Amino acid sequence: MKRIVLCTDDTCVPPKCPTVDVDGNNVIIGEKENVCTLTKEQFEILKEKIKNDEI
Repeated sequence: MKRIVLCTDDTCVPPKCPTVDVDGNNVIIGEKENVCTLTKEQFEILKEKIKNDEI
């Protein structure tokens, strides 16, 4: 599994920061028990929408 920690304000407190976990065919975004699980295909769609300023 690959984990990316998303921090703000140049302060990183991993237990409090949201993460993006890439695990097999799933991408899990969130923090603690507040998460969203996407397939890699769904995640690619989300990335494109962000890049195109749709969201």
